Amino acid sequence: MRIGLRLTHVMRMEVSDESLARAAADGDRQAFALLVGRVYGRVYGYAVKLTGSRTEAEDLAQDICAALPAKLQSYRGEAKLTTWLYRITVNAARDRFRRHSTHTRAADGWGDWELARRAEISETAERIDWLMEAMKRLTVDLRETLALVLDGVTHAEAAQILEVSEGTVSWRISEAKKKLKAMQEAEA
Repeated sequence: MRIGLRLTHVMRMEVSDESLARAAADGDRQAFALLVGRVYGRVYGYAVKLTGSRTEAEDLAQDICAALPAKLQSYRGEAKLTTWLYRITVNAARDRFRRHSTHTRAADGWGDWELARRAEISETAERIDWLMEAMKRLTVDLRETLALVLDGVTHAEAAQILEVSEGTVSWRISEAKKKLKAMQEAEA
């Protein structure tokens, strides 16, 4: 007898959870729907006790019910269905706790690292902004020379570009550093 074909009759009769589980495992959707309707409250209630959170318990119970069609294939009927479901709920809760714990440990370290990284980026941006503003107060020859060197151009290359001696480039860089340091000290 297919349980799905006689759902009206099933609702009137007292069919065991185990019989519904076997029928659902064989693909009977109506038996599965009836089974979930019967066991969801117990799974959810147990999940609340395990997690201490109604929201977590709801997520856990829904995950278990979503995985139930595949899991029913492994149900052998050696224990009551509710006992088997409690074991699945315990395992699912443990898996969730492990994932959450692993994620929390990983996030803790990354959170500190991310805060430090953002602080460093912010500090660097502030220094660059200050330098750009301060360079505007330098003479044109000092600003041109410093900009080239800051872009990674060697003193020899800067000398060639600016058509001055390498010694002049070195002197301009030294002068620019002195003036920038004086500006910085004056602002402090």
